[in-house]
Amino acid sequence: MARTNPAANIMAFDLGAESGRAVLGTLDGGRLSVHEVRRFPNTPLPLAGHIHWNVYALLDEMKAAMRDAAASTGVRPDSLGVDTWGVDFGLLAKDGGLLGLPFCYRDHRNAGAMEDYFKLVPQSELYQATGIQFMPFNTLFQLYAMVRDRSPQLEAAADLLFMPDLFHYLLTGRKAAEFTIASTSQFLDPRTRTWIPGLFQAMGFSRRILQDIVEPGTVLGPLSDKLIAETGYRDVPVIATAGHDTASAVAAVPAEGGNWAYISSGTWSLVGVEETAPVISPASLQANFTNEGGVGGTVRFLKNVTGLWLIQGCRRAWSVDGAVSYEELAAAAGDAPRFAALIDPDDPGFLNPPDMPEAVAAFCRRTGQAVPPTRAAMVRTILESLALKYRFVIDQLRAVLDHPIEKIHVIGGGARNALLCRLTADATGLPVVAGPAEATAIGNILVQAMALGLVSSPAGMRGIIRESFPLETYLPAGPQDEWEAAYARFRQILAS
Repeated sequence: MARTNPAANIMAFDLGAESGRAVLGTLDGGRLSVHEVRRFPNTPLPLAGHIHWNVYALLDEMKAAMRDAAASTGVRPDSLGVDTWGVDFGLLAKDGGLLGLPFCYRDHRNAGAMEDYFKLVPQSELYQATGIQFMPFNTLFQLYAMVRDRSPQLEAAADLLFMPDLFHYLLTGRKAAEFTIASTSQFLDPRTRTWIPGLFQAMGFSRRILQDIVEPGTVLGPLSDKLIAETGYRDVPVIATAGHDTASAVAAVPAEGGNWAYISSGTWSLVGVEETAPVISPASLQANFTNEGGVGGTVRFLKNVTGLWLIQGCRRAWSVDGAVSYEELAAAAGDAPRFAALIDPDDPGFLNPPDMPEAVAAFCRRTGQAVPPTRAAMVRTILESLALKYRFVIDQLRAVLDHPIEKIHVIGGGARNALLCRLTADATGLPVVAGPAEATAIGNILVQAMALGLVSSPAGMRGIIRESFPLETYLPAGPQDEWEAAYARFRQILAS
């Protein structure tokens, strides 16, 4: 149960691949309210032919958000913490300075690194050791790309910090590796929750640059003197919350009981279930599922699916001729013809194309389908394809785990997309419970609340969320014969 008196104010910095925001949560009487203090873009920075994250600009925005909160609300938070996307990292020199801006996971330097690393450690052996889904930008493969290319940065590096850990370091001066973000790296044994030195030895590199692992909810310490002077936030502890944004989001799933799956829907769609132990088997390897750390000793057994990145890319391309809103695109797509074309959202051509609408058109041409003739038709194609990919992954989950899935919780920004939620219910034949849309920030805040002794358990967190935020339920209602035919087509596309 939550402590009801006095009210607590907790600040979450939730940094995504497209934007960041500072959210102030007030926990009072077992209910949580949230207020967005500041939202800001997170724009990858092209430098010398590579793509980087501008961490200094993001840090400036975070400091501005602290000042904004104090000015607009008069509130000094009881704690603050940062969550971010996974896999990326910064490197520190021996003197503690940052060795250049961190690379973006979509950067081309990672090309071929995964396949090259498999020559050192076979794919099946690597999966048995780590239980992590194979993606070409996993931290392990990014690091190996730097070893392979004899990166001067890597040769000078004394410490590696994953993105939320890097921001916590810039705020406090303390180095640590929070467990949930560390679990995305493919460096970690999910059974023992420790680093695997042999994976570094295989590429002739030392694991000395890694930090000690701390659990989500660890108090790291106060802000540095410099940050106190810039923000006025004296005696505000910085907490290593669930640093991976998906871990924070899953902690905020408002579920009860069992037999449910979640879709953390944003730039990526993370489709999975919550388990009490890693699931590492020939079947999970073949289906390419991942075992990532959760809150309260849980395991997020899931698959990464390309999500609203496809819509974001189309919107960027179309906004050259004038701003286009997501709401306008979704409304138009609702009236577009059904199943005009289907795509595999995870096709490599969609990773970082210069022109997303053209990438979608090229996929359609390559697979013998008519190119969607309008923006509305293209958005409908993307959303129907996402819904069908969710069904495909849910079917795989059932097969690998051999237990039923009877409900889907959609959390994150995609919970606001009523069309996608409705299509997901129709495609899967399952009820979809949408919300909260701010799940990542909410989970971040409530993990901090657990660290402060205000919430007793993850179950208590979920009870607070059910009491505090509206949820929308979508029941399957579409033409099932058409969906079955579309799913058969979709599986043929995946197999081709």
